[in-house]
Amino acid sequence: MKFTAERATLLKALAHIQSVAEKRNTIPILANVLIDARDGRLALTATDMEIAIVEEFPATIHTPGSVTAPAAVLYEIVRKLPDGSDVELSHPGADAQLDLRAGRYATRLNALSVDDFPSMIAGDLPHQFKLNSAVLKSLIDRSRFAISTEETRYYLNGIYFHVTEGETGGLLRAVATDGHRLARVETELPAGAAGMPGVIIPRKTVGEIRKLLDEAPEEVDVSVSDTRIQFTVGPITLTSKLIDGTFPEYQRVIPSGNNRILRVGKKDFSDAVARVAAISQERSRPVKLALSRDLLILSATSADQGTAKEELDDNRVTYDGEDMEIGFQARYLNDITDQVAKDVEFVFADSAAPTIVRDVDSPSALYVLMPMRV
Repeated sequence: MKFTAERATLLKALAHIQSVAEKRNTIPILANVLIDARDGRLALTATDMEIAIVEEFPATIHTPGSVTAPAAVLYEIVRKLPDGSDVELSHPGADAQLDLRAGRYATRLNALSVDDFPSMIAGDLPHQFKLNSAVLKSLIDRSRFAISTEETRYYLNGIYFHVTEGETGGLLRAVATDGHRLARVETELPAGAAGMPGVIIPRKTVGEIRKLLDEAPEEVDVSVSDTRIQFTVGPITLTSKLIDGTFPEYQRVIPSGNNRILRVGKKDFSDAVARVAAISQERSRPVKLALSRDLLILSATSADQGTAKEELDDNRVTYDGEDMEIGFQARYLNDITDQVAKDVEFVFADSAAPTIVRDVDSPSALYVLMPMRV
């Protein structure tokens, strides 16, 4: 095998690929990228046995063939080559090393057998549809902060994508929760998605597809089965196993009787939360909200540092419910308000019940936040 590729094109593909390759090296072949050269194109593939990513791009193929090379090392070498250089890779076959040349630079890399490289691509994905890339980006961005990192409840370690019915028709809904907060974001059901099963997309897959969406064309092709999901983003195909578990009945934790409504500017609120929370070094950083008519007082207390308080009055706050006090983790408050464009709405029941949070200008997203004692 022998080919020549532009350094910038090869680097861009390796940047996408190498983050999927397994770095812990318990199975050496999983740290490698599979390079397949033929028909004027290169195909680079990496997998950790849970996710597989393939990217194709044009190259000058002198001798078609395949080889594997250490993904992270190859990426670092190409990244440090001069801009505008051409990269030539050649491999005579068998157990020989892989030669890489660029100008006067030359190196040799160990190559593992192509036969040992696992495949995740085989198998039918019967449910196929197109999804606007900006819509998919929004679904991910407004929900992934609530993905659980607690491995014992593995079925919460991803985003639950499923079809549901709304007031105006079918919806594609994304839900994530860690038991302390819940994010539910939805969009109009894409054509062809009606029969898809509910699937839990793992946290790592969510992160990888989100990175690809920054450079995505207008539409992304999505294919789904009961066990796998595949995203085709331009020349890149990402295939992932799904979490084999049952997502909880999340609708049960969304309260229906809350009636005390607070509206406040997102920036005013999040800045005030950050300022009062700065007094505390605790990871949870509890912040108390004291509400009365058109007045919100945020406060925090630290046994070591002292106290902090800030008032937001009727110039920036609307509230006409009963007086109440309620506490939340500052980080959880800011995680949710980060998803809001301009004005945020809190809908309370009492100081111990779950609180609904909404973006006033975007009814497609709903958040639930559990209070804490302060």
